[in-house]
Amino acid sequence: MTIPKWYVDDSKPWFKKYQEGVPKHPEFPVISLGDWFDQKTEEFAKNKCMWFSKTFMNYRVLRKYTDSLATSLAKQGIKKGDVVAILLPNSFQFTIAYFATVKLGGIVTPINPTYKPVEILNVLQQVNAKALICMDAMYGLIKPIQDKHKFDFIISTCIVDLAAIPPAIKEQLIKDGTIPTGEVPGALKFLDVCDKRGDVDIPAVEIDPVNDTAVYLMTGGTTGVPKPAIITHYNAVCNAKQNVMWMPDAEHPMACIGILPMFHAFGMTIVQNVVIEGGDYNILFPRPPESLKDVIDTILEVGPEKGVILPGVENLFIGLTRYLKNNPEPRLKNMFRLCVSGAGPLHKPVKDEFEAVSGGKLVEAYGLTECTTAVSAGPFDGTDTPGTIGLPYSGVDWAIFDAEDFNKGPLKGYGIEYTGEICVHGPQVMKGYLNNPKATAETLKTWDGRIWCLTGDIGYMDEWGQIVIRDRKKQMIKYKGYSVFPKEVEELLGSHPDILEVAVAGLPDLEAGEIVKAWVQIKDESKGKINETKLISWCKKNITHYKCPKEIEIIEEIPKSMVGKVQRRELQIKDPKWKAQYGDSQ
Repeated sequence: MTIPKWYVDDSKPWFKKYQEGVPKHPEFPVISLGDWFDQKTEEFAKNKCMWFSKTFMNYRVLRKYTDSLATSLAKQGIKKGDVVAILLPNSFQFTIAYFATVKLGGIVTPINPTYKPVEILNVLQQVNAKALICMDAMYGLIKPIQDKHKFDFIISTCIVDLAAIPPAIKEQLIKDGTIPTGEVPGALKFLDVCDKRGDVDIPAVEIDPVNDTAVYLMTGGTTGVPKPAIITHYNAVCNAKQNVMWMPDAEHPMACIGILPMFHAFGMTIVQNVVIEGGDYNILFPRPPESLKDVIDTILEVGPEKGVILPGVENLFIGLTRYLKNNPEPRLKNMFRLCVSGAGPLHKPVKDEFEAVSGGKLVEAYGLTECTTAVSAGPFDGTDTPGTIGLPYSGVDWAIFDAEDFNKGPLKGYGIEYTGEICVHGPQVMKGYLNNPKATAETLKTWDGRIWCLTGDIGYMDEWGQIVIRDRKKQMIKYKGYSVFPKEVEELLGSHPDILEVAVAGLPDLEAGEIVKAWVQIKDESKGKINETKLISWCKKNITHYKCPKEIEIIEEIPKSMVGKVQRRELQIKDPKWKAQYGDSQ
Protein backbone atom coordinates (compact mmCIF):
# COMPACT_ATOMS: atom_id res chain seq x y z
CA MET A 1 0.00 0.00 0.00
CA THR A 2 1.26 3.46 -0.90
CA ILE A 3 1.31 5.83 2.06
CA PRO A 4 -0.17 9.23 1.15
CA LYS A 5 2.34 12.10 1.19
CA TRP A 6 0.41 13.89 3.94
CA TYR A 7 -0.11 10.82 6.11
CA VAL A 8 -0.91 11.56 9.76
CA ASP A 9 -0.52 8.71 12.21
CA ASP A 10 -3.77 7.05 13.32
CA SER A 11 -2.75 7.44 16.95
CA LYS A 12 -3.27 11.23 16.87
CA PRO A 13 -5.93 12.12 19.45
CA TRP A 14 -8.12 14.23 17.15
CA PHE A 15 -9.05 11.25 15.01
CA LYS A 16 -11.22 10.03 17.91
CA LYS A 17 -13.51 13.02 17.26
CA TYR A 18 -13.44 13.06 13.45
CA GLN A 19 -16.91 13.28 11.95
CA GLU A 20 -17.99 10.17 10.10
CA GLY A 21 -17.32 10.59 6.40
CA VAL A 22 -14.30 12.89 6.80
CA PRO A 23 -11.25 11.08 5.35
CA LYS A 24 -8.30 10.61 7.68
CA HIS A 25 -5.72 9.93 4.97
CA PRO A 26 -6.75 11.68 1.75
CA GLU A 27 -4.89 11.72 -1.55
CA PHE A 28 -4.58 15.18 -3.07
CA PRO A 29 -4.27 15.46 -6.85
CA VAL A 30 -1.21 17.24 -8.21
CA ILE A 31 -3.04 19.59 -10.55
CA SER A 32 -2.76 23.24 -11.53
CA LEU A 33 -5.48 25.69 -10.53
CA GLY A 34 -6.33 26.21 -14.19
CA ASP A 35 -6.78 22.50 -14.89
CA TRP A 36 -8.76 22.10 -11.67
CA PHE A 37 -10.99 25.01 -12.71
CA ASP A 38 -11.56 23.40 -16.13
CA GLN A 39 -12.49 20.09 -14.49
CA LYS A 40 -14.99 21.74 -12.17
CA THR A 41 -16.59 23.98 -14.79
CA GLU A 42 -17.10 20.93 -17.01
CA GLU A 43 -18.45 18.80 -14.16
CA PHE A 44 -20.89 21.49 -13.02
CA ALA A 45 -21.42 23.22 -16.39
CA LYS A 46 -25.17 23.67 -15.98
CA ASN A 47 -25.07 24.60 -12.30
CA LYS A 48 -25.42 28.17 -11.09
CA CYS A 49 -22.05 29.45 -9.90
CA MET A 50 -22.64 33.09 -8.91
CA TRP A 51 -25.45 35.52 -8.16
CA PHE A 52 -24.49 39.15 -8.34
CA SER A 53 -26.48 42.34 -8.92
CA LYS A 54 -29.69 40.32 -9.42
CA THR A 55 -27.99 38.21 -12.10
CA PHE A 56 -27.15 34.50 -12.14
CA MET A 57 -24.15 33.10 -14.01
CA ASN A 58 -23.61 29.38 -14.50
CA TYR A 59 -20.34 27.47 -14.64
CA ARG A 60 -20.38 27.14 -18.43
CA VAL A 61 -20.67 30.89 -18.93
CA LEU A 62 -18.02 31.54 -16.26
CA ARG A 63 -15.67 29.25 -18.18
CA LYS A 64 -16.33 31.05 -21.47
CA TYR A 65 -15.66 34.49 -20.01
CA THR A 66 -12.54 33.21 -18.26
CA ASP A 67 -11.08 31.60 -21.38
CA SER A 68 -11.83 34.73 -23.39
CA LEU A 69 -10.02 36.96 -20.86
CA ALA A 70 -7.09 34.52 -20.67
CA THR A 71 -6.76 34.76 -24.46
CA SER A 72 -6.75 38.56 -24.29
CA LEU A 73 -4.21 38.63 -21.44
CA ALA A 74 -1.91 36.37 -23.47
CA LYS A 75 -2.20 38.72 -26.46
CA GLN A 76 -1.21 41.58 -24.16
CA GLY A 77 1.94 39.69 -23.26
CA ILE A 78 1.06 37.99 -19.96
CA LYS A 79 3.04 34.78 -19.61
CA LYS A 80 4.14 32.36 -16.93
CA GLY A 81 5.50 34.15 -13.87
CA ASP A 82 4.02 37.55 -14.71
CA VAL A 83 2.07 39.23 -11.92
CA VAL A 84 -1.44 40.59 -12.47
CA ALA A 85 -2.76 42.79 -9.68
CA ILE A 86 -6.52 42.69 -9.11
CA LEU A 87 -8.21 45.69 -7.50
CA LEU A 88 -11.81 44.51 -7.48
CA PRO A 89 -14.59 43.93 -4.96
CA ASN A 90 -16.52 40.66 -4.86
CA SER A 91 -17.97 40.37 -8.35
CA PHE A 92 -18.12 38.19 -11.47
CA GLN A 93 -15.02 40.01 -12.69
CA PHE A 94 -12.89 39.04 -9.68
CA THR A 95 -13.27 35.30 -10.27
CA ILE A 96 -12.89 35.63 -14.04
CA ALA A 97 -9.70 37.70 -13.68
CA TYR A 98 -8.29 35.31 -11.04
CA PHE A 99 -8.65 32.14 -13.11
CA ALA A 100 -7.77 33.77 -16.44
CA THR A 101 -4.44 34.77 -14.91
CA VAL A 102 -3.53 31.42 -13.33
CA LYS A 103 -4.44 29.56 -16.54
CA LEU A 104 -1.52 31.34 -18.20
CA GLY A 105 0.81 30.51 -15.33
CA GLY A 106 0.51 34.12 -14.23
CA ILE A 107 0.46 35.09 -10.58
CA VAL A 108 -2.54 36.83 -9.02
CA THR A 109 -2.02 39.55 -6.44
CA PRO A 110 -5.33 40.71 -4.92
CA ILE A 111 -5.20 44.30 -3.65
CA ASN A 112 -7.05 45.40 -0.53
CA PRO A 113 -9.21 48.39 -1.62
CA THR A 114 -9.13 49.80 1.92
CA TYR A 115 -5.38 50.39 1.53
CA LYS A 116 -4.11 53.92 0.99
CA PRO A 117 -2.19 54.63 -2.26
CA VAL A 118 1.22 54.41 -0.53
CA GLU A 119 0.29 50.99 0.91
CA ILE A 120 -0.80 49.80 -2.54
CA LEU A 121 2.48 51.05 -4.01
CA ASN A 122 4.38 48.97 -1.44
CA VAL A 123 2.48 45.86 -2.57
CA LEU A 124 2.95 46.57 -6.29
CA GLN A 125 6.67 47.10 -5.89
CA GLN A 126 7.16 43.98 -3.76
CA VAL A 127 5.46 41.74 -6.32
CA ASN A 128 6.54 43.70 -9.45
CA ALA A 129 3.05 43.71 -10.94
CA LYS A 130 3.00 43.85 -14.75
CA ALA A 131 -0.71 44.53 -15.24
CA LEU A 132 -3.71 45.74 -13.29
CA ILE A 133 -7.37 44.77 -13.55
CA CYS A 134 -9.38 47.28 -11.57
CA MET A 135 -12.84 48.62 -10.94
CA ASP A 136 -13.03 52.00 -12.62
CA ALA A 137 -14.43 53.65 -9.47
CA MET A 138 -11.33 52.53 -7.54
CA TYR A 139 -8.83 54.09 -9.94
CA GLY A 140 -8.47 57.03 -7.55
CA LEU A 141 -6.32 54.74 -5.38
CA ILE A 142 -3.92 54.12 -8.27
CA LYS A 143 -3.74 57.57 -9.87
CA PRO A 144 -1.50 59.17 -7.17
CA ILE A 145 1.13 56.41 -7.52
CA GLN A 146 1.01 55.58 -11.22
CA ASP A 147 4.15 57.59 -11.99
CA LYS A 148 6.00 55.49 -9.38
CA HIS A 149 4.90 52.09 -10.72
CA LYS A 150 4.37 51.64 -14.44
CA PHE A 151 1.98 48.92 -15.62
CA ASP A 152 2.30 47.44 -19.09
CA PHE A 153 -1.46 47.83 -19.32
CA ILE A 154 -4.58 48.34 -17.22
CA ILE A 155 -8.00 46.77 -17.72
CA SER A 156 -10.89 48.67 -16.15
CA THR A 157 -14.42 47.51 -15.48
CA CYS A 158 -17.64 48.97 -14.18
CA ILE A 159 -18.98 46.90 -11.31
CA VAL A 160 -22.14 45.96 -13.27
CA ASP A 161 -20.46 45.23 -16.62
CA LEU A 162 -21.70 41.62 -16.61
CA ALA A 163 -25.00 42.21 -14.81
CA ALA A 164 -28.24 41.66 -16.70
CA ILE A 165 -29.40 45.26 -16.48
CA PRO A 166 -31.02 46.89 -19.56
CA PRO A 167 -28.57 49.45 -21.04
CA ALA A 168 -30.92 52.41 -20.60
CA ILE A 169 -31.49 51.62 -16.93
CA LYS A 170 -27.77 50.99 -16.38
CA GLU A 171 -26.94 54.34 -17.94
CA GLN A 172 -29.44 56.12 -15.71
CA LEU A 173 -28.14 54.36 -12.57
CA ILE A 174 -24.60 55.44 -13.44
CA LYS A 175 -25.74 58.97 -14.17
CA ASP A 176 -27.53 59.39 -10.83
CA GLY A 177 -24.61 57.87 -8.89
CA THR A 178 -26.39 54.68 -7.81
CA ILE A 179 -23.72 52.69 -9.65
CA PRO A 180 -20.22 54.02 -8.93
CA THR A 181 -17.97 54.52 -11.94
CA GLY A 182 -14.95 56.49 -13.07
CA GLU A 183 -12.55 57.18 -15.92
CA VAL A 184 -9.29 55.25 -16.27
CA PRO A 185 -7.16 56.99 -18.93
CA GLY A 186 -5.66 54.64 -21.47
CA ALA A 187 -7.22 51.52 -19.97
CA LEU A 188 -8.58 48.60 -21.92
CA LYS A 189 -12.28 47.99 -21.31
CA PHE A 190 -13.13 44.72 -19.61
CA LEU A 191 -16.07 44.09 -21.93
CA ASP A 192 -13.80 44.50 -24.95
CA VAL A 193 -11.28 41.90 -23.78
CA CYS A 194 -13.74 39.49 -22.16
CA ASP A 195 -16.49 38.21 -24.46
CA LYS A 196 -18.17 34.87 -23.85
CA ARG A 197 -18.67 34.56 -27.62
CA GLY A 198 -15.08 35.56 -28.43
CA ASP A 199 -12.28 33.45 -29.83
CA VAL A 200 -10.32 31.27 -27.43
CA ASP A 201 -6.62 30.79 -28.02
CA ILE A 202 -4.92 30.06 -24.70
CA PRO A 203 -1.24 29.20 -25.17
CA ALA A 204 -0.05 25.91 -23.71
CA VAL A 205 1.98 26.38 -20.55
CA GLU A 206 3.75 23.82 -18.38
CA ILE A 207 2.94 24.32 -14.71
CA ASP A 208 4.49 22.46 -11.80
CA PRO A 209 1.58 22.66 -9.32
CA VAL A 210 3.72 21.89 -6.27
CA ASN A 211 6.38 24.52 -6.94
CA ASP A 212 4.88 27.16 -9.24
CA THR A 213 3.24 30.19 -7.70
CA ALA A 214 -0.44 30.91 -8.29
CA VAL A 215 -1.09 33.76 -5.85
CA TYR A 216 0.81 36.27 -3.77
CA LEU A 217 -1.36 36.77 -0.69
CA MET A 218 -0.45 39.72 1.49
CA THR A 219 -0.12 38.88 5.16
CA GLY A 220 -2.20 40.95 7.56
CA GLY A 221 0.62 43.21 8.64
CA THR A 222 -0.47 43.14 12.29
CA THR A 223 3.16 43.10 13.42
CA GLY A 224 4.73 45.19 10.67
CA VAL A 225 4.69 45.79 6.90
CA PRO A 226 2.59 43.18 5.02
CA LYS A 227 4.62 40.52 3.19
CA PRO A 228 3.63 38.52 0.10
CA ALA A 229 3.10 34.86 0.99
CA ILE A 230 3.84 32.51 -1.91
CA ILE A 231 0.80 30.29 -2.47
CA THR A 232 1.29 27.53 -5.04
CA HIS A 233 -1.31 25.95 -7.30
CA TYR A 234 -1.13 22.83 -5.13
CA ASN A 235 -1.66 24.84 -1.93
CA ALA A 236 -4.84 26.44 -3.30
CA VAL A 237 -6.37 23.27 -4.75
CA CYS A 238 -5.61 21.20 -1.63
CA ASN A 239 -7.13 23.76 0.73
CA ALA A 240 -10.33 23.94 -1.33
CA LYS A 241 -10.62 20.16 -1.23
CA GLN A 242 -9.85 19.98 2.52
CA ASN A 243 -12.74 22.32 3.26
CA VAL A 244 -15.24 20.32 1.20
CA MET A 245 -14.03 17.08 2.82
CA TRP A 246 -14.91 18.67 6.16
CA MET A 247 -18.58 18.90 5.13
CA PRO A 248 -19.42 15.25 4.32
CA ASP A 249 -23.17 15.67 4.87
CA ALA A 250 -23.56 18.81 2.76
CA GLU A 251 -26.31 18.66 0.16
CA HIS A 252 -25.05 20.32 -2.98
CA PRO A 253 -25.60 22.75 -4.56
CA MET A 254 -25.75 25.11 -1.62
CA ALA A 255 -25.45 28.88 -1.66
CA CYS A 256 -22.48 30.61 -0.03
CA ILE A 257 -23.14 34.08 1.32
CA GLY A 258 -20.15 35.98 -0.07
CA ILE A 259 -19.75 38.87 2.37
CA LEU A 260 -16.09 38.17 3.14
CA PRO A 261 -13.91 39.98 0.58
CA MET A 262 -12.24 37.69 -1.93
CA PHE A 263 -9.07 39.79 -1.97
CA HIS A 264 -8.47 38.40 1.54
CA ALA A 265 -7.20 34.84 2.07
CA PHE A 266 -10.35 33.86 4.02
CA GLY A 267 -12.69 35.01 1.23
CA MET A 268 -10.52 33.83 -1.66
CA THR A 269 -10.48 30.28 -0.35
CA ILE A 270 -13.86 29.85 1.32
CA VAL A 271 -16.09 32.14 -0.74
CA GLN A 272 -14.49 31.44 -4.12
CA ASN A 273 -12.48 28.22 -4.32
CA VAL A 274 -14.41 26.04 -1.87
CA VAL A 275 -17.66 26.90 -3.62
CA ILE A 276 -16.23 25.82 -6.98
CA GLU A 277 -14.89 22.56 -5.52
CA GLY A 278 -18.38 21.69 -4.25
CA GLY A 279 -20.28 22.82 -7.33
CA ASP A 280 -22.15 25.33 -5.19
CA TYR A 281 -22.87 28.98 -5.95
CA ASN A 282 -22.06 32.35 -4.45
CA ILE A 283 -24.38 35.16 -3.48
CA LEU A 284 -21.89 38.00 -3.74
CA PHE A 285 -21.85 41.29 -1.87
CA PRO A 286 -19.39 43.83 -3.35
CA ARG A 287 -19.11 45.62 -0.01
CA PRO A 288 -20.17 44.90 3.57
CA PRO A 289 -23.97 45.22 3.63
CA GLU A 290 -25.34 48.38 5.22
CA SER A 291 -27.74 46.32 7.30
CA LEU A 292 -28.38 42.66 8.00
CA LYS A 293 -31.82 43.17 6.52
CA ASP A 294 -30.05 43.39 3.15
CA VAL A 295 -28.50 39.96 3.75
CA ILE A 296 -31.77 38.36 4.82
CA ASP A 297 -33.76 39.96 2.00
CA THR A 298 -31.20 38.74 -0.54
CA ILE A 299 -31.31 35.17 0.79
CA LEU A 300 -35.10 35.23 0.58
CA GLU A 301 -34.98 36.68 -2.93
CA VAL A 302 -32.55 34.04 -4.22
CA GLY A 303 -34.21 31.24 -2.24
CA PRO A 304 -31.47 28.57 -1.93
CA GLU A 305 -33.23 25.21 -1.88
CA LYS A 306 -30.51 23.34 -0.01
CA GLY A 307 -29.57 26.01 2.49
CA VAL A 308 -26.58 28.27 2.81
CA ILE A 309 -22.93 28.20 3.79
CA LEU A 310 -22.12 31.32 5.77
CA PRO A 311 -18.46 32.14 6.52
CA GLY A 312 -18.01 35.22 8.69
CA VAL A 313 -16.76 36.70 11.93
CA GLU A 314 -18.37 36.54 15.35
CA ASN A 315 -19.92 40.01 15.07
CA LEU A 316 -21.86 38.92 12.00
CA PHE A 317 -23.48 36.07 13.92
CA ILE A 318 -24.23 38.32 16.89
CA GLY A 319 -26.00 40.72 14.55
CA LEU A 320 -27.89 37.98 12.73
CA THR A 321 -29.07 36.48 16.01
CA ARG A 322 -30.42 39.86 17.10
CA TYR A 323 -32.09 40.46 13.73
CA LEU A 324 -33.72 37.03 13.55
CA LYS A 325 -35.04 37.39 17.09
CA ASN A 326 -36.70 40.69 16.20
CA ASN A 327 -37.78 39.62 12.72
CA PRO A 328 -38.84 35.95 12.78
CA GLU A 329 -39.05 34.53 9.28
CA PRO A 330 -40.45 30.99 8.81
CA ARG A 331 -38.85 30.71 5.35
CA LEU A 332 -35.42 30.85 6.99
CA LYS A 333 -35.99 27.86 9.25
CA ASN A 334 -32.93 25.59 9.00
CA MET A 335 -31.58 27.72 6.13
CA PHE A 336 -28.19 28.32 7.83
CA ARG A 337 -26.85 24.79 7.40
CA LEU A 338 -23.09 25.29 7.60
CA CYS A 339 -21.80 28.43 9.29
CA VAL A 340 -18.16 29.10 10.10
CA SER A 341 -16.78 31.83 12.32
CA GLY A 342 -13.15 32.79 11.84
CA ALA A 343 -10.61 35.63 12.23
CA GLY A 344 -11.11 35.59 16.00
CA PRO A 345 -12.67 33.59 18.84
CA LEU A 346 -16.26 32.35 18.77
CA HIS A 347 -17.74 32.51 22.26
CA LYS A 348 -20.12 29.78 23.41
CA PRO A 349 -23.08 32.10 24.21
CA VAL A 350 -22.88 33.54 20.69
CA LYS A 351 -22.77 30.08 19.13
CA ASP A 352 -25.61 28.73 21.29
CA GLU A 353 -27.91 31.70 20.68
CA PHE A 354 -27.35 31.72 16.93
CA GLU A 355 -27.98 27.99 16.61
CA ALA A 356 -31.12 28.22 18.77
CA VAL A 357 -32.58 31.08 16.74
CA SER A 358 -31.51 29.95 13.25
CA GLY A 359 -31.72 26.19 13.59
CA GLY A 360 -28.34 26.03 11.87
CA LYS A 361 -24.83 24.84 12.71
CA LEU A 362 -22.09 27.28 13.69
CA VAL A 363 -18.50 26.19 14.37
CA GLU A 364 -15.22 28.01 14.92
CA ALA A 365 -12.49 27.71 12.30
CA TYR A 366 -8.83 28.66 12.32
CA GLY A 367 -6.44 29.61 9.58
CA LEU A 368 -3.77 32.01 8.45
CA THR A 369 -2.53 33.49 5.19
CA GLU A 370 0.66 31.41 5.40
CA CYS A 371 -1.53 28.29 5.25
CA THR A 372 -3.57 29.50 2.23
CA THR A 373 -6.34 30.00 4.77
CA ALA A 374 -7.93 27.08 6.54
CA VAL A 375 -6.17 24.76 8.99
CA SER A 376 -8.91 23.49 11.31
CA ALA A 377 -12.55 23.74 12.31
CA GLY A 378 -15.05 22.23 14.67
CA PRO A 379 -16.93 19.23 13.27
CA PHE A 380 -20.44 19.93 11.96
CA ASP A 381 -22.02 16.93 13.69
CA GLY A 382 -22.66 18.76 16.97
CA THR A 383 -19.58 17.42 18.77
CA ASP A 384 -17.47 20.59 18.47
CA THR A 385 -16.05 22.10 21.65
CA PRO A 386 -16.63 25.87 22.00
CA GLY A 387 -13.52 27.73 23.07
CA THR A 388 -11.25 25.60 20.89
CA ILE A 389 -10.29 26.05 17.25
CA GLY A 390 -11.51 22.55 16.52
CA LEU A 391 -9.71 19.67 14.85
CA PRO A 392 -7.04 19.79 12.14
CA TYR A 393 -8.29 19.22 8.58
CA SER A 394 -7.59 16.04 6.65
CA GLY A 395 -3.92 15.88 5.76
CA VAL A 396 -2.92 18.32 8.52
CA ASP A 397 -0.69 17.53 11.46
CA TRP A 398 -0.32 20.06 14.25
CA ALA A 399 1.59 20.28 17.50
CA ILE A 400 2.51 22.63 20.32
CA PHE A 401 6.23 23.48 20.17
CA ASP A 402 8.38 25.25 22.74
CA ALA A 403 7.66 28.95 22.11
CA GLU A 404 11.23 30.05 22.76
CA ASP A 405 13.13 27.26 21.00
CA PHE A 406 11.50 25.32 18.15
CA ASN A 407 14.41 22.88 18.09
CA LYS A 408 13.34 21.49 21.46
CA GLY A 409 10.46 19.89 19.59
CA PRO A 410 6.78 19.39 20.45
CA LEU A 411 5.65 19.57 24.07
CA LYS A 412 4.70 16.16 25.44
CA GLY A 413 1.47 16.76 27.28
CA TYR A 414 -2.01 18.22 27.27
CA GLY A 415 -3.50 21.17 29.11
CA ILE A 416 -2.64 24.77 29.90
CA GLU A 417 0.68 23.90 31.56
CA TYR A 418 1.85 22.74 28.10
CA THR A 419 1.33 26.12 26.46
CA GLY A 420 3.56 26.90 23.49
CA GLU A 421 3.52 27.92 19.83
CA ILE A 422 1.02 26.29 17.49
CA CYS A 423 2.83 24.76 14.51
CA VAL A 424 1.22 23.24 11.41
CA HIS A 425 2.30 20.76 8.74
CA GLY A 426 0.13 20.15 5.71
CA PRO A 427 -0.38 20.54 1.95
CA GLN A 428 -1.73 24.09 2.29
CA VAL A 429 1.42 25.52 3.94
CA MET A 430 2.92 28.27 1.77
CA LYS A 431 6.20 27.96 -0.11
CA GLY A 432 7.62 30.99 1.71
CA TYR A 433 7.67 34.79 1.65
CA LEU A 434 8.60 36.48 -1.62
CA ASN A 435 12.24 37.67 -1.70
CA ASN A 436 12.47 37.37 2.08
CA PRO A 437 14.59 34.34 3.04
CA LYS A 438 15.08 35.60 6.60
CA ALA A 439 11.33 35.81 7.34
CA THR A 440 10.79 32.50 5.55
CA ALA A 441 13.42 30.77 7.69
CA GLU A 442 11.80 32.18 10.84
CA THR A 443 8.36 30.86 9.84
CA LEU A 444 9.05 27.56 8.06
CA LYS A 445 11.24 25.15 10.01
CA THR A 446 12.05 21.45 9.70
CA TRP A 447 11.41 18.92 12.45
CA ASP A 448 11.52 15.15 12.05
CA GLY A 449 11.89 15.48 8.28
CA ARG A 450 8.79 17.64 7.86
CA ILE A 451 8.33 21.34 7.20
CA TRP A 452 6.31 23.09 9.89
CA CYS A 453 4.72 26.51 9.75
CA LEU A 454 5.19 28.48 12.98
CA THR A 455 1.86 30.28 13.26
CA GLY A 456 2.88 32.88 15.84
CA ASP A 457 -0.14 31.86 17.91
CA ILE A 458 0.31 30.64 21.46
CA GLY A 459 -1.95 27.91 22.81
CA TYR A 460 -2.29 24.44 24.24
CA MET A 461 -3.83 21.14 23.19
CA ASP A 462 -6.45 19.13 25.06
CA GLU A 463 -6.66 15.35 25.24
CA TRP A 464 -8.86 15.26 22.10
CA GLY A 465 -6.21 17.06 20.05
CA GLN A 466 -8.20 20.30 20.02
CA ILE A 467 -6.29 23.54 20.52
CA VAL A 468 -7.13 26.55 22.68
CA ILE A 469 -5.47 29.78 21.55
CA ARG A 470 -4.17 32.01 24.31
CA ASP A 471 -2.73 34.81 22.17
CA ARG A 472 -0.34 36.00 19.47
CA LYS A 473 3.32 35.31 20.27
CA LYS A 474 4.45 38.79 19.18
CA GLN A 475 1.62 40.50 21.04
CA MET A 476 2.36 38.85 24.38
CA ILE A 477 3.11 41.53 26.99
CA LYS A 478 6.10 41.17 29.33
CA TYR A 479 5.28 43.01 32.58
CA LYS A 480 8.07 42.74 35.19
CA GLY A 481 8.94 39.28 33.87
CA TYR A 482 5.32 38.07 33.84
CA SER A 483 3.80 36.89 30.53
CA VAL A 484 0.46 38.61 29.94
CA PHE A 485 -1.80 37.48 27.11
CA PRO A 486 -3.86 40.39 25.69
CA LYS A 487 -6.67 38.04 24.67
CA GLU A 488 -7.09 36.83 28.25
CA VAL A 489 -7.26 40.39 29.61
CA GLU A 490 -9.75 41.30 26.86
CA GLU A 491 -12.00 38.44 27.91
CA LEU A 492 -11.79 39.39 31.59
CA LEU A 493 -12.53 43.06 30.91
CA GLY A 494 -15.23 42.06 28.43
CA SER A 495 -17.21 40.54 31.29
CA HIS A 496 -17.80 44.05 32.71
CA PRO A 497 -21.51 44.84 32.20
CA ASP A 498 -20.84 48.30 30.72
CA ILE A 499 -18.22 47.26 28.16
CA LEU A 500 -19.19 46.43 24.59
CA GLU A 501 -15.75 45.67 23.15
CA VAL A 502 -12.14 45.88 24.29
CA ALA A 503 -8.63 45.76 22.85
CA VAL A 504 -5.47 45.26 24.91
CA ALA A 505 -1.80 45.83 24.02
CA GLY A 506 1.53 46.51 25.71
CA LEU A 507 3.21 49.90 25.94
CA PRO A 508 6.90 50.52 26.72
CA ASP A 509 7.77 51.33 30.33
CA LEU A 510 11.23 51.93 31.82
CA GLU A 511 10.48 50.25 35.14
CA ALA A 512 8.23 47.36 34.12
CA GLY A 513 9.46 46.72 30.59
CA GLU A 514 5.88 46.90 29.34
CA ILE A 515 2.59 47.89 30.90
CA VAL A 516 -0.88 46.65 30.01
CA LYS A 517 -3.19 49.19 28.37
CA ALA A 518 -6.84 48.63 27.45
CA TRP A 519 -8.95 50.57 24.98
CA VAL A 520 -12.66 50.04 25.61
CA GLN A 521 -15.87 50.77 23.79
CA ILE A 522 -18.77 51.42 26.16
CA LYS A 523 -22.34 50.27 25.55
CA ASP A 524 -24.62 53.10 24.44
CA GLU A 525 -26.79 52.84 27.53
CA SER A 526 -23.72 53.11 29.81
CA LYS A 527 -22.18 56.22 28.32
CA GLY A 528 -21.79 58.96 30.93
CA LYS A 529 -22.25 56.46 33.77
CA ILE A 530 -18.80 54.89 33.67
CA ASN A 531 -15.28 56.30 33.33
CA GLU A 532 -11.66 55.14 33.19
CA THR A 533 -11.11 55.52 36.95
CA LYS A 534 -14.08 53.32 37.80
CA LEU A 535 -12.97 50.71 35.26
CA ILE A 536 -9.43 50.54 36.67
CA SER A 537 -10.90 50.17 40.16
CA TRP A 538 -13.05 47.28 38.91
CA CYS A 539 -9.99 45.67 37.30
CA LYS A 540 -8.01 45.83 40.55
CA LYS A 541 -10.80 43.92 42.29
CA ASN A 542 -11.33 41.34 39.55
CA ILE A 543 -8.01 40.79 37.76
CA THR A 544 -4.72 39.60 39.24
CA HIS A 545 -2.18 42.40 39.70
CA TYR A 546 0.23 41.68 36.84
CA LYS A 547 -2.60 41.30 34.29
CA CYS A 548 -4.43 44.39 35.51
CA PRO A 549 -4.40 47.29 32.99
CA LYS A 550 -2.37 50.22 34.24
CA GLU A 551 -4.12 52.48 31.74
CA ILE A 552 -7.62 52.37 30.28
CA GLU A 553 -8.87 54.65 27.52
CA ILE A 554 -12.52 54.88 26.49
CA ILE A 555 -12.87 55.30 22.72
CA GLU A 556 -15.85 55.54 20.38
CA GLU A 557 -15.13 52.38 18.43
CA ILE A 558 -12.63 49.53 18.50
CA PRO A 559 -10.94 49.45 15.06
CA LYS A 560 -11.26 46.24 13.04
CA SER A 561 -10.07 44.94 9.71
CA MET A 562 -12.50 44.15 6.90
CA VAL A 563 -12.71 40.56 8.14
CA GLY A 564 -13.42 41.61 11.70
CA LYS A 565 -10.03 41.25 13.41
CA VAL A 566 -9.44 43.71 16.23
CA GLN A 567 -6.58 46.03 15.22
CA ARG A 568 -4.59 46.17 18.45
CA ARG A 569 -1.49 47.43 16.71
CA GLU A 570 -3.32 50.40 15.19
CA LEU A 571 -4.20 51.56 18.70
CA GLN A 572 -0.78 50.70 20.09
CA ILE A 573 1.35 52.65 17.62
CA LYS A 574 -0.84 55.77 17.92
CA ASP A 575 -0.43 55.93 21.69
CA PRO A 576 1.79 58.76 23.05
CA LYS A 577 3.91 56.32 25.09
CA TRP A 578 4.62 54.24 22.01
CA LYS A 579 5.47 57.29 19.91
CA ALA A 580 7.75 58.67 22.63
CA GLN A 581 9.73 55.40 22.57
CA TYR A 582 9.64 54.45 18.90
CA GLY A 583 8.56 57.59 17.04
CA ASP A 584 6.22 57.00 14.11
CA SER A 585 7.80 53.69 13.12
CA GLN A 586 5.32 51.04 12.08
